[in-house]
Amino acid sequence: MPEEHPDAEASSAAGAPAPAAFGAPGCPLATTAAGSFGSGSPKPGHFLPGGAGDILTEGDRARAAARRRSLDLGKARALTAPIDQTLRKKARPLPTDAGMEPGLGAPPPAPSPGAPVTPLAGTRRRVGSFQRTGWHQPYARTGAQFSTEAPPSTPPRQYSKPVIAGLSAFALLLVTGGTFAGFQLIDTYDNLDSPMARPTVRKSDPPLPVPPDPTVTVTVQPVPDVVRLQKNKLYTAGKVPSVSCKEPAIRPNSQSAILNYYKALLPCLNKAWEPVVKKAGYEFRPPKIALQSTQAPASTCTGEAESAYYCPADEVIAIDWQDDLKDYKADPLAARVRMLDTMVHEYGHHVQELTHILAAAWSREGWAKTEPEKLEWSRRTELQATCLGALFLGANKKSMGLSGDKLRIWEWQTQHSGDEYHPKKIRDHGSRHNQWLWAGPAFKSTSLLACNTFTAPAKKVS
Repeated sequence: MPEEHPDAEASSAAGAPAPAAFGAPGCPLATTAAGSFGSGSPKPGHFLPGGAGDILTEGDRARAAARRRSLDLGKARALTAPIDQTLRKKARPLPTDAGMEPGLGAPPPAPSPGAPVTPLAGTRRRVGSFQRTGWHQPYARTGAQFSTEAPPSTPPRQYSKPVIAGLSAFALLLVTGGTFAGFQLIDTYDNLDSPMARPTVRKSDPPLPVPPDPTVTVTVQPVPDVVRLQKNKLYTAGKVPSVSCKEPAIRPNSQSAILNYYKALLPCLNKAWEPVVKKAGYEFRPPKIALQSTQAPASTCTGEAESAYYCPADEVIAIDWQDDLKDYKADPLAARVRMLDTMVHEYGHHVQELTHILAAAWSREGWAKTEPEKLEWSRRTELQATCLGALFLGANKKSMGLSGDKLRIWEWQTQHSGDEYHPKKIRDHGSRHNQWLWAGPAFKSTSLLACNTFTAPAKKVS
């Protein structure tokens, strides 16, 4: 191994002054390059480890020794005054367990709960950098880091006996007053109309109305008048039933007796016609009976004073009681037959009203352009009412006693009633021939098919 250069040891001596620069006066190293390192320029590899530059010559060693001699220090001197030995104190011995002793060698005391922790000073941690809090790092010295004894507790504050007695009395007063106020409030609340206080006394609220289910309005096309007149379901309702009604035994010899006679006959007609009307698909309503009066009209309709009529506005059969009374005085049996026939004819108009035939017929009559056409619609309507009346009489002829003289009277009256006997010769009810043309067959068959006057030819309704 090549020998270490002596300059390295000289330059590393502690406290030695720095050597003078090359060429300084008095420096033995201030020689020429040729004298220091030999003649000529250094060859390649001269300064590499193991090269020619690492080999010391005798001259190098001599120069190094001379340099060390010039750098040697002189005799040592005291830097301060002599120390008084009497003032020197004996050093305190180191503790055997440094962890149990306070001071620089002991761990810092744990902070009180909630006390702010003073940041460490003199560290390279920047303010605001993240660091874990708490006492989580162990120390080099072992030992307890916290005190094992609990801190002394503060004795409770002592109150005097008068103060305690006063506070107790005040608390008792508050409890008593609160209890009394609570009972007063409960009593007041109980007097109100409360469902919790008096559940058996208070009436329950009425239930809210339930809205009806939504319905779909369907527009029904109106039925033409001609269809309602000619194809009414009344014609297919079958026959008028026999209800075993008897003619009222009331003698119609006064106004009140005449009214009672018609009223006694009305339930019999209702009983016979109600199932027929309902079978045809219509609602049934019984008509009312009223007597005509010259002083006050019996209904909202007006009619001839000398004859009975039916008012569809209020469904009233108006009776001319004066003619009935006069006829009864002249011929009681003929008067009773005529009264019976009048009642069944006007009730026939009520059946037309319930089945919408009457409204359709009057509509056609109102739209007629000529007077003969209007009269024809009127005759079809009146002849049908006569036919419907004959259906009832034929179905109940036995119970009504239509036999013998009564039957002959009814036939004769029907055959001799018509427009020919009208004082003004108004052709609105049909001829006496056509009266019997419709009434005779209906009396025998009692079938509603016999009464469709709106499909008959004009000569049968003349």
